[in-house]
Amino acid sequence: VSTSHLQLAAFALGTIGWILCTVSMGIVEWRVWYVDNTTVISSGIAWVGIWKVCFISYLYVSPGYREQFCHKFSGYDSFIPHEIYVAQGLLLVAMFMGLLGLAATIFALRNVYMGVTHKTLIVPFFLVGGFFYIFAGLCVLIPVSWNFYSVTHNQSIAFPPSYYMPSSPAVQEAGAAIPVGIVAVILLLLSGIFSLSYRFPMTANTIMK
Repeated sequence: VSTSHLQLAAFALGTIGWILCTVSMGIVEWRVWYVDNTTVISSGIAWVGIWKVCFISYLYVSPGYREQFCHKFSGYDSFIPHEIYVAQGLLLVAMFMGLLGLAATIFALRNVYMGVTHKTLIVPFFLVGGFFYIFAGLCVLIPVSWNFYSVTHNQSIAFPPSYYMPSSPAVQEAGAAIPVGIVAVILLLLSGIFSLSYRFPMTANTIMK
């Protein structure tokens, strides 16, 4: 047990990182667009996510009220930029890989805290968990970095007319999903490093075996 403190920390950090990875998938604020035409987008702000785009409009509701309109992306939408397609796929992979990493770490920690001294039941699962954490972290890093690059270069998206969205904003900035994803990357990579650093204690019984 005394040799697995880092791995216990890896499990805690990996759990938080996996949760943040999942949260970033559901947040629509990947890109915040500020638009000049407020005829439909009444607040002048639209949020572009990896699954949908949303904005506030007063156009179709009673005066004094507001409603959020969202248009969901489908797999057949040709206007969606590559970084959004990549984010959709890689974040799903990251969520699955992170879950496998947690399962492997739980199994290894269970054996440690139950006093199971078989090296083949502990070391391989910490190693597998570490590789899953690192792979999950990289799967989050790629879409987060790519979308942040698109934001900083104010890249446009050719939305169809039915979306009531301009192809280019006046200004855009990174939304809440970007920093959440960055924190998830850091925690998952740290979890992987901590898991891979495990060293099985060399006791007299181990040496004899």
